[in-house]
Amino acid sequence: MLVSDFDYALPPELVAQHPVPNRTASRLLHLDAANGALRDLAFTDLPGLVDARDVVVLNDTRVIKARLFGRKASGGRVEIFVERIAGAREALALMRAGHSPKPGTEVMIDDVLATVQGREGDLYRVAFSEEVEKVLERLGNVPLPPYIRHLPDAGDAARYQTVYADSPGAVAAPTAGLHFDHKTLEEIRKRGATIAKLTLHVGFGTFQPVRTDIVEEHRMHSERYEIPRAARRAMEGKRVLAVGTTSLRALESDAIRKHRETDIFIYPGFEFRVVHRLLTNFHLPKSTLLMLVSAFAGRENILRAYRHAVEKRYRFFSYGDAMLIER
Repeated sequence: MLVSDFDYALPPELVAQHPVPNRTASRLLHLDAANGALRDLAFTDLPGLVDARDVVVLNDTRVIKARLFGRKASGGRVEIFVERIAGAREALALMRAGHSPKPGTEVMIDDVLATVQGREGDLYRVAFSEEVEKVLERLGNVPLPPYIRHLPDAGDAARYQTVYADSPGAVAAPTAGLHFDHKTLEEIRKRGATIAKLTLHVGFGTFQPVRTDIVEEHRMHSERYEIPRAARRAMEGKRVLAVGTTSLRALESDAIRKHRETDIFIYPGFEFRVVHRLLTNFHLPKSTLLMLVSAFAGRENILRAYRHAVEKRYRFFSYGDAMLIER
């Protein structure tokens, strides 16, 4: 299977650079994969599409201020993108500098010293002179995706986070959840649907492009997840509506092999065991997430839906509009 099979034309002005003023003001494209039917809806229509048969599964991960900027003793600028906290004063991180940092390289981030301990694959192990969590909270920046061109501000700190975010550890938001406010969640409950929560900490790999021409040759990054017993019980005998590809990845991974980390790669041909409906945003051309939704609904259905979304001027990617897919 070729990566080029998952390409589409996207006018750059449709890439949403800022969220809409109100979380629930986005549009919602509804795709019924059984017959290919498309409906243009508003996100506020979502509660009317669920009932007592449904459990709506949310990912309650919380985005950390993962991006740090500092300088070496030589004056060279260094960006440290914390992928995960590995100890009170240690983290695994991506690093961007003029030259690849070597063990012993020291970087000053304001009054904090960060020292490179070594390299572990694509990541560097970095030791900090203070607790990592405190450094990120005090000096870190919201890790906006590379296609959002403005520097993060206070508005991003609030809006690049779901209203139900609870467990710190993600370096990217589970963006399908950005559309919800507390009122919408309550309306879903009033319809008789159950709301369940799991945690999958979105890793740096969500920003990484596919670097192979053949889909099957790509290797996914690993992400940590946790599915509480209450969520497992809530899903028994229910239609599962996964909010976001992260929720779906956790649920489908867990059905194959119960573990606390997953590197599952979902592309057409994958056999879904748990999820019946998927709420998601629109994804980048040639991305693993576009392959995932193509597996869920069929590649031709998805590409036709994306062409429709472009024609109707939907907003794309993290701050963009939403899509509800029925298998």
